[in-house]
Amino acid sequence: MAEITRAATAAALSVALVLPLAGTATATTERTTATTSSATTAVPADILHLPRPTGPLPVGRKTMHLTDRSRTDPWVPTADGRELMVTLHYPAARAGDGRTARYSTVEEARLLVEGQGIDGNVPPEELSATRSHGRVGARPAKGKYPLVVLSPGFSVSRYTLTNLAEDLASRGYVVASLDHAYESYGISVPGGRTLTCVACTALEADETKGAVVTATRADDVSYVLDRLTGDDPVWRHAGIIDRRRVGMAGHSIGGASAATAMAGDRRVDAGINMDGSFWEDLPAEGLGGRPFMMLGTDDEVHRPGGIDTTWDRMWPTLDGWKRWLTVAGAEHFTFSDGPLITQHFGLPQPPLPAQRAVALTRTYVAAFFDEHLKGKPQPVLSGPTAAHPEVKFHHP
Repeated sequence: MAEITRAATAAALSVALVLPLAGTATATTERTTATTSSATTAVPADILHLPRPTGPLPVGRKTMHLTDRSRTDPWVPTADGRELMVTLHYPAARAGDGRTARYSTVEEARLLVEGQGIDGNVPPEELSATRSHGRVGARPAKGKYPLVVLSPGFSVSRYTLTNLAEDLASRGYVVASLDHAYESYGISVPGGRTLTCVACTALEADETKGAVVTATRADDVSYVLDRLTGDDPVWRHAGIIDRRRVGMAGHSIGGASAATAMAGDRRVDAGINMDGSFWEDLPAEGLGGRPFMMLGTDDEVHRPGGIDTTWDRMWPTLDGWKRWLTVAGAEHFTFSDGPLITQHFGLPQPPLPAQRAVALTRTYVAAFFDEHLKGKPQPVLSGPTAAHPEVKFHHP
């Protein structure tokens, strides 16, 4: 499996690939977890602060636990359905409303650093205390906003995409970041349970099961759309979501899942794959003319004719507006919170500086959704610009 192999060879840089999930089943659970953690663990004075969102709107946050009992979990068939943890970031009505949430629990951070063998370099207490900007319980802003679903890379948590989720919300999107059961080192769910990465063992034994990951995640997305935009939504503020404008972006195998989700669900209007190998081909009808963007590393992997041949194979089957962009100096985790975390903890750095990696990812992801979900043309997507010389446009 290309992604697992690349992650293994870049272990020193891959702390972001496996960032643990904060155990936050509901807003109440978030408050309890944060209080307990701060009461039992000293918060370091020098902690990582995620970059401020660039949009004009303050950001609210709500985390939910959902279970689809109509399906059997492919990794643990005896489980009570398919469990998901979902964090919503959304435009808030007022700055300072509510309270900021912790990045993760200390226990989840401990599982991460032990799993990666970096427990001597990354104190779990400090990682879990990373400061974000979404405020739990903030009252949503009035209006209707497009929905963007985010799916993380394999073995990682939805928290790997926190800085991007917050930025999109500040620009006027409701963002649903998903954690998929048994596909990360450990995610906390209600009842004091921790779901570990059963899928990791399965894929080590059989790499072809990557297609099971993308197909299952596509079903996860459809279920979340049902629960957020259906007639009986699970979130009481779901009325701010414009169900006619839905996008999806993902990192690594989460990006590949965006294409699979679009192929299976017409409600997803636009998609982005951030540096992920595709595991499934599109159907003969392609994506029905819907837009798709591939955003990856400018190296031997994701340039045209690169090691990952799935991008070359997928390109001609994308039948709508499309872009193939690569970023000079980027590495696999550039498109997540990874650069910020490796920089903070003094781990080896990729050529592209952390702040620049964040700025470029935010710029191009937001531009894509602004153009295709809000109908606002974005010149930055038309071709290379002097302001963003790292970004290369390919037309194979």
